[in-house]
Amino acid sequence: MDLNLNDKVAVVTGASKGIGFAVVQALAAEGATVVAGARSLDTLQGLEGVTPIAVDLSHREGPARLIDTAVERHGQIDLLVNNVGAARVRVSGFSSLTDEDFEQSLEINFFAALRAIRAAVVHMSRRRQGTIVNVASVNAFFEPDGGVIDYGAAKAALVNLAKSLSQELGPQGIRITSVSPGPVSTDLWLGDDGVAATVAQATGSDAAAVQSQMVAGIPSGRFTTPEEVALLVTVLASPRLANVTGANWVIDGGLIKTT
Repeated sequence: MDLNLNDKVAVVTGASKGIGFAVVQALAAEGATVVAGARSLDTLQGLEGVTPIAVDLSHREGPARLIDTAVERHGQIDLLVNNVGAARVRVSGFSSLTDEDFEQSLEINFFAALRAIRAAVVHMSRRRQGTIVNVASVNAFFEPDGGVIDYGAAKAALVNLAKSLSQELGPQGIRITSVSPGPVSTDLWLGDDGVAATVAQATGSDAAAVQSQMVAGIPSGRFTTPEEVALLVTVLASPRLANVTGANWVIDGGLIKTT
């Protein structure tokens, strides 16, 4: 199926690895021109249809600079994928978290996206068209143990923001949706400093056992792949779904049992 993304200009944040890198590849394969923002660009060099931009999105000016650079180089922005994010497992509980811990999580998981949206909407509204897809998380509403309480709060704010903005931006021809993955086979979960390794160290277990315990609660029996999330993002980006806005799409292998 042709997703009608040829000649579209897409900006992807957190684009150098994991879900972001998979989204870059998927959009480029559909013919989009992709501006890929990340701190490290090694994996993005030489990709056809991809313009890598070095940027620290945790800095206040970073998101707007990325958006403005994309427009300067390609004349427009049709699609924004807010993927950048980070999570730390809080093994010592709520009382150990400081205001600074919450502020850091909100900066990278919420404010980076908010600032990118603000900058993108300026350009999209002039042309009265555009699509924004935010990569959130099931932790926006699923907190089995509170180990990522600050991350979940930030992602919940991001989902809520998209729902609110869908009402205001819809009449301007701009739609905005959320994608909420469950556990994904990326460094966030499986890296040396990822969730599995952090929990294992805190509990005297090992990372493989922690991963197996998580998988046991997923009916599909496995983590989601970055490519599966990227496919969902790419389909939602397509003008073929031009009347889809405000919704939060869960991809979690059946982890969430409620509707």
